[in-house]
Parts: sequence; structure tokens; C-alpha cells
Amino acid sequence: MIKSFRHRGIEAFFATGTKAGIQPHHAARLARQLKQLNRAKRAEDMNVPGWKLHSLSHDLAGHWSVWVNGNWRLTFTFEDEDAILVDYRDYH
Repeated sequence: MIKSFRHRGIEAFFATGTKAGIQPHHAARLARQLKQLNRAKRAEDMNVPGWKLHSLSHDLAGHWSVWVNGNWRLTFTFEDEDAILVDYRDYH
């Protein structure tokens, strides 16, 4: 279950469906990814074909990333069986 967010826009999208804080053309994929993340018990549960799950390093060591579109990623980590610090990032 998702317990916490870093990005207010993705949190609002998850809670209410508002696209105000995200790229609107990412909404369908993000909805699927957040639904899966909310059911996930571990990072490997996000290893869906096309999502390019991978672990992060350096200042985000312990976090994971899935591909949304272009440079955009959904990142997260797990605490026990809960997703925390869910973020929506544009990597340049």
C-alpha cells in the first residue's frame, strides 16, 4: 500500500484523479502504475514489461524507478510492505 508521497501532484492525482500536478498525457500510464504500486508488497512487484524497473544509486540508493514516458519516472522505496516517498520526476 502507498503510505507517503514526495510529489504533491502525483499524490493529488492518486487521491482524486486531478491532472493539475502531472503531465496530462501521462495520466493513463500513471494510473496503472499507481494502482500496481498500491497493491505491491515489494519493488519486484513493479517489474511489468515496458516499465523498466531498476534500482537507483548515489543519493537515491534504496529507491526504485519505473519508466513513465520520455525522461519521466515514478520513483519509490519500500518500508516493510508499504511504498513510501513516491515521486514523479523528469530526468534530464
